[in-house]
Amino acid sequence: MNPLIWFTLVTSLLTSTIITMSSNHWLLAWFGLELNTLSILPMIMKSHHPRATEAATKYFLIQVTAATMILLASTMNAWQTGQWTITHTTPMATMLTTMAIMLKLGTAPMYMWYPHVLQGVTMNTALLISTWQKFAPLTLLYMTHNHLNSTTLLTIGFTSAILGGWAGLNQTQTRTIMAFSSIAHMGWLITAITLSPNLTTLTMLTYTMITTATFLPLSTTTKTMTDVGTMWPLSPTTLTTTMITLMSLGGLPPLTGFMPKWLILKELSSTGLTALATMLLMASLPSLYFYIRLAYLTMLTTPPTTTSSEHKWRFNMNHVKHTTPMISASMLLLPMTTILYSTT
Repeated sequence: MNPLIWFTLVTSLLTSTIITMSSNHWLLAWFGLELNTLSILPMIMKSHHPRATEAATKYFLIQVTAATMILLASTMNAWQTGQWTITHTTPMATMLTTMAIMLKLGTAPMYMWYPHVLQGVTMNTALLISTWQKFAPLTLLYMTHNHLNSTTLLTIGFTSAILGGWAGLNQTQTRTIMAFSSIAHMGWLITAITLSPNLTTLTMLTYTMITTATFLPLSTTTKTMTDVGTMWPLSPTTLTTTMITLMSLGGLPPLTGFMPKWLILKELSSTGLTALATMLLMASLPSLYFYIRLAYLTMLTTPPTTTSSEHKWRFNMNHVKHTTPMISASMLLLPMTTILYSTT
């Protein structure tokens, strides 16, 4: 792709998200979401593969449907209240907006488009869809969270955590596994937004950091679980740290990924929702299982040997400079929990 076109698309993507995040008017927020969708579609279709075209079509239809629901809700809200302010919504408009945002985020029960889209795009585009594309819809949840139905959000959060773990057990494609992992994490994020916006900010930042640190090393030639093992002869350290980052994504206690889950469980227990906290904790076990299975297949069953040929048939590892600090932060930030929780 032409560098100028690529720069234009990235700039448009960043600008559209900032427009939605800084808007207080429903039409401006809707404009930002539509511009955001149109900016990422050429990135999805960049590989000119039929699967990429299918993924772009599915992504376009889903995002346009959600944006239309938001436009309908805002129009109904303006008709009944006489204003377009995001923070003043009627119950009916709030419910429609919530469903549209959940459709955009790919949470249960409207999640089936998400794994199919991620499976049809490149790893870097999948990273963009899994992280940056969630900021704008989450901002709308932030601005309307005082009017949201807590029971509905907690139900959606728990259902997403359950389905994201269960549906990922039978997968062998790396991007599909990461898609169901993202669905499960969105369940924790939706649960967090009913408790505390500050906790949601910390959860989203931690999830973005760990997901980026996981996707970047896997973005070379890893399409299936067995492909990940081919990284060992080229860079054993990268593979080992990537698998530890996967454990952090699953929420194992010594690692950074345990921090948001720990704080969410603490908030749920302090508000008297101990049963929900226990069920959420149990729902994270299937996710942890397929992370451990991925680590087992790639690290424990691959012999630690290097290739002896002069010209390797595998692609060279192209390490991004900021991969190392991100992986380190994904593993070692747990002692900073108090400071991070108080500053977000």
